Amino acid sequence: MTTLIRPHLILGLALCGALLLAHRSAFAVDRSDPGGIWKAVVPPKAMNGEFNNEDPVGLAAGKHIKTDCSMNWVGEDGKLYCFTTGTSLVFFEESPQAYIRAAHKFFDFDRPRVK
Repeated sequence: MTTLIRPHLILGLALCGALLLAHRSAFAVDRSDPGGIWKAVVPPKAMNGEFNNEDPVGLAAGKHIKTDCSMNWVGEDGKLYCFTTGTSLVFFEESPQAYIRAAHKFFDFDRPRVK
């Protein structure tokens, strides 16, 4: 039985390889993209984001996480929101208004009251 499967397996692998090589973009390289891992750059001057430069995704989860605003997002209203990681920014971009509402809810509630 093994002798019957092996030729079919080899034929299937050869067919997959041929299809991969036949597709022009399979090994195409985008020369406009330098590649590598992108990194955020620390801003040359202090930036003032919403929530005292705390990550809104962290606030929405009930955590205070300070940022340096190297990763940020500007809303249609011109407000700047700062993030600790690219992952946090990606999550935020999926539903910004929901995160802003949740962040406000925690930030406004948890902030010490001035008497």
